[in-house]
Amino acid sequence: MNRLKIYRACLCVALLISALTLYGYVRWYLDTRVPDLIRVGMDEEEAQTLDLGVKEVSVQVVKRMRVTPGGIPVGIYMETEGVYVVGTAAVEARDGLSYEPAYQAVQAGDYILAVNGLQIRTKDELIACIQANRTDTMILKLSRNEQEIRVRVSAVEAADDSYKLGIWVKDDIQGIGTLTYITQDRRFGALGHGITDTDTGELLDVAGGALYDTSILEIVRGEKGSPGEISGVITYSDSHVRGSIEKNTAAGIYGAAGSTLGKELDGGQTEVAFKQEVQTGRAWIRSAVSGELRDYEIQIQELRLNENDVNKGMVFRVTDPELLALTGGVIQGMSGSPILQNGRLAGAVTHVFVNDPAKGYGIFAETMINQSQ
Repeated sequence: MNRLKIYRACLCVALLISALTLYGYVRWYLDTRVPDLIRVGMDEEEAQTLDLGVKEVSVQVVKRMRVTPGGIPVGIYMETEGVYVVGTAAVEARDGLSYEPAYQAVQAGDYILAVNGLQIRTKDELIACIQANRTDTMILKLSRNEQEIRVRVSAVEAADDSYKLGIWVKDDIQGIGTLTYITQDRRFGALGHGITDTDTGELLDVAGGALYDTSILEIVRGEKGSPGEISGVITYSDSHVRGSIEKNTAAGIYGAAGSTLGKELDGGQTEVAFKQEVQTGRAWIRSAVSGELRDYEIQIQELRLNENDVNKGMVFRVTDPELLALTGGVIQGMSGSPILQNGRLAGAVTHVFVNDPAKGYGIFAETMINQSQ
């Protein structure tokens, strides 16, 4: 009798574990394989909610976008909103002691917008204001966490007879990335991820910027533990401006395309795939990394339809032997390269796996389009 009770108890436990496992798998599947918002293509916009029992999904009917896929490298120049604070430091004063005049008043990630009511746009303007005020108290207008505040600081006379606040700042960002697409109304999306400060990791606020012509000089292949990169020259002149940067978001940079941007793109327009239409399996990266715009085969290995990190919505592996021979896989500067599947723009390259350069992350094209609007 005791054996029978033990057997029944074990059976009940096994059934309970099986039920919980099944429930957990269903929840995981719905969370990762069924998007929270499903968009479907129609001519009119409307929305409704689909109840799947353990999850509600919003269904929105939208007009499907058509874009011209990119793949060409672009030079990027961005100006920050005010002067961006990287950090603070101590200053060695004329009396031989060290002071940190901005300690606790100014923080990394702040933007200095004005000094004593005078608007500040560049590092040189900030330095000029500090030298003019000497050790007198200054009122700095800061932007911190999207709020404007004012703080009082006084500079220190340094050993070299200059006046310093002990603040590390920057006012512009430069680099090379890849154009992802151009829309029918001459709007562009690029990079597939936002431009952040290398020291703080914070997304930078943009006051303005431009895309420029760039020429690739060298390809540094990626190796395990050492990401490769595209080395090039950006031509900073008015005649080589190819677009204006208006937005820097977590999903990429956006703006107005100049009349000559994308003149090398002759593949025509294609539809933008909705998230749920992207599949694991064969796809292509379009890139001009070799100097010629062409498609390279990849395998999409994993899809994360509800990933909180929008830049990691898909995981892929480069399988094209020519791209592997040229770059080792994904390298810095390829961010924004279009990912095409079934004749549609499915996404864009965002990051590389440092320990496996043949493997990378991608963002869904649908996500980029929505962030741009």
